[in-house]
Amino acid sequence: MTKPLYTIDDVLAATGGRAEGVVAKEINSISIDSRELGPDALFVAIKGDRFDGHDFVDTALGNGAAAALVSEGRSAGPGRIVVADALGGLRDLAVAARARSRAFVVGVTGSVGKTTTKEALRVVFEAAGATHASIKSFNNHWGVPLMLARLPQEAQFGVFEMGMNAPDEIRPLSKLVRPHVAVITNIAPAHLEKLGSLEAIAAAKAEIFEGLEPGGTAVLNADHPQIQLLLDAAQAAGVGKVVTYGFSRGVDWQIVDPQTAAEQSFATVLHEGQSHALALGVSGRHMLANATAALAVASIAGIEPAVALKALAGFGAQPGRGQRTLLGPADKPLLLIDESYNANTASMTAALEVFGSIAPSGKKVLVLGDMRELGDEADRLHASLAGVVQSSGATSVHLVGSHVAALAEALPAGLVASRSQGVEQAIDTIIADLAYGDAVMIKGSNGVGLARVVSAVTARFKDS
Repeated sequence: MTKPLYTIDDVLAATGGRAEGVVAKEINSISIDSRELGPDALFVAIKGDRFDGHDFVDTALGNGAAAALVSEGRSAGPGRIVVADALGGLRDLAVAARARSRAFVVGVTGSVGKTTTKEALRVVFEAAGATHASIKSFNNHWGVPLMLARLPQEAQFGVFEMGMNAPDEIRPLSKLVRPHVAVITNIAPAHLEKLGSLEAIAAAKAEIFEGLEPGGTAVLNADHPQIQLLLDAAQAAGVGKVVTYGFSRGVDWQIVDPQTAAEQSFATVLHEGQSHALALGVSGRHMLANATAALAVASIAGIEPAVALKALAGFGAQPGRGQRTLLGPADKPLLLIDESYNANTASMTAALEVFGSIAPSGKKVLVLGDMRELGDEADRLHASLAGVVQSSGATSVHLVGSHVAALAEALPAGLVASRSQGVEQAIDTIIADLAYGDAVMIKGSNGVGLARVVSAVTARFKDS
């Protein structure tokens, strides 16, 4: 019989809270969104950047929440569990969930590829046992506690993504998660606005080592110049073991003979004198690297390579991160590549290289948005993409945002089909430039809002 996620007494013991008019006896899900409540839900009224959950407590209870976790003095009435601070209470539940868990726990961070690597790990672990993993990109100061608080007692594996845009943000998250393995996928020019240099980014990512369980392992991508900084940081943090992976010579898990096709990637992975045939249902060298990280972690967890490789063979791109959709008639569809969730120079380059391998019957159209949080280097880094944009074989390029102006200046004038400050001004022009048989890739930082372009293109072309 499956145990409840928590009894109400468990919640009170973990948080030091008091129950006011709570009738429910157990909690089986936790939510911070009053519109999305699972069974026997505990609604946690955290205060976000745009909304305060305390304004939605009554709505959550009316929608069927078993109870609401609220801050002292912020919400009165039955069905409340009152604590000093709701977010602090959520962290307390996360601590309790981790303390009782016997799962093999992995923490993942990095400038590029952390969500995809987390998903690759989820796929592999699910082939071996009961697995709990972060959803979406819930990787910040409230997302990580929320994901950890949801960790079921019976889970055998747990995978948690950790993000940051400033120093001292990953450290407390890692100390909360207490991973047995810490993965750093890459160091790239993201969050330069607050961190200033690649070295500072590497140092901030290395904070994940400080939460490692005693004897834990660091798994590091070695295909970047900051690898020695990470190795030094791991040693300084007393990391028990370091495992490296990537295309570089001399790493513990080396990727050789990479091959990419329209929707597949293949490579041989060498480890301790053995070779493993890696096949993925997604294109790109970066995807091979992400999957190899999962293969390495699986080995540390005691999962046979054959099990991991079989699971990874069914692994594909995620929404907003390279997911491909064929729209319209089967004999002449529009290929939509959704890369709308995030962007920095490393992920842009990787995505554009994949786009370059595509040969549609019609045009190749790019929709590129600003890469955010690059600070003083923003214009230079946007302009630096001109070469790889041209090499992709794009026949027209639509640019959305302010910093893409520097890219527009660096590209041949005839290649830039349009440039807009915002998404709404761009949508009609982009759709008018598309036809069945074309291929379009849409990529930019999430804050630009290019997901709306993806939705608009899908709505226009999904019916033949």
